Amino acid sequence: METALRRRGLTVVWLLVGVLAVGIGALEWTDHLRAKSGGADPADPRLLLPVPLAELGAIEIADAGMVHRFERDATGAWFYHGAHGVAEGAHTHDPDPARAERIAQAFAALGRARAERDFPLGRDGATYGVASPELVILVYRPGQSQPLVQYAVGHVAPDTVSRYVTVVGHPVVVTIPAYQIDNLRDLIRTMGGAPGPPGATGAGRR
Repeated sequence: METALRRRGLTVVWLLVGVLAVGIGALEWTDHLRAKSGGADPADPRLLLPVPLAELGAIEIADAGMVHRFERDATGAWFYHGAHGVAEGAHTHDPDPARAERIAQAFAALGRARAERDFPLGRDGATYGVASPELVILVYRPGQSQPLVQYAVGHVAPDTVSRYVTVVGHPVVVTIPAYQIDNLRDLIRTMGGAPGPPGATGAGRR
């Protein structure tokens, strides 16, 4: 009788171990899928980007009169297309793997950006800085000439760690972590040699 109980107990233990292993495997697979889609849950309604990063073909960042364009090549690797604007800028198609990884890291962080707080825009565009944005971000699907969405980036919020952002044409302003914008400006400086803005931290968080 005692031997049978011991065997039954061992069976239960092994069953629990098996269930635990399956659970761990499922979590790891979920994390793998999130990483492939940009590191975040695409169903999260608070995500800044409307689609997973993997579904985008190009991102443009307009800063200080220059438009910096980043695209994906046929293999899905990011490259810096170049800078265009009133001032003369570089126009390059850079296949360098190290630079491609640097761009991918910055945009993966952007793909994880979540709206923190919401404010009605109303007539307060100037207050938030989105009426004359410091930065404009345009995201494109592959092969499309019209942007999927445009973001106007305004002032740093009073808490000093957030930025006001609005989807152009929408009546709501949200805040996102300010380091997300620092990341993008760092990326521009790295790729295009643009001078950093006064007081830039260059934190480069991801």
